[in-house]
Amino acid sequence: MRQVALLRGINIGSRNRIAMPALREALAEAGYEDVETYVQSGNVVLSASEKPAALERSLERLIEQRFELAIPVVVRTRAQLAKAVGKNPLADVAHDPKRYQVAFLRSKLSREAADALGAAAIEPEQVVIDGLQIYSWHDAGVARSKLWAAIASKKLGVDATARNWTTVTTLLEMAGENRSI
Repeated sequence: MRQVALLRGINIGSRNRIAMPALREALAEAGYEDVETYVQSGNVVLSASEKPAALERSLERLIEQRFELAIPVVVRTRAQLAKAVGKNPLADVAHDPKRYQVAFLRSKLSREAADALGAAAIEPEQVVIDGLQIYSWHDAGVARSKLWAAIASKKLGVDATARNWTTVTTLLEMAGENRSI
């Protein structure tokens, strides 16, 4: 089945560098099919028979063995990603897809972490927590946003990685149903 693997925190500055051609090669050598990457920030679309949680663990092991990096990976099936895109709870306010972020979580947030995110959203920023996704609107961008800092921090207590709306919808297109299963 088509799945989207999102690697957290790679190719930002000089840390955790992985070249996308090398990543594609490693995944293909490991037996994954139809491997594609999008931009340099760790977005992979591939075909795999493993369930998402097992695929997350497999990819983390592969990356650690091949690239000597401990990188959290969050996986969504094409159907899960389509559902997340279909919800689009901030569509009425998020008019710039580069400032509209979706954080994909490996597990649900604690009540305390969810409350802290709500408190960090200062108007006109907005946040919606929906199961394993956090949708956030940053009208002035993420650079000085306290909400973004809270989402991007490890204080969430769960493995998470975020992408802007343009990237999310592009990954859904790449994982399209017309690809091999």
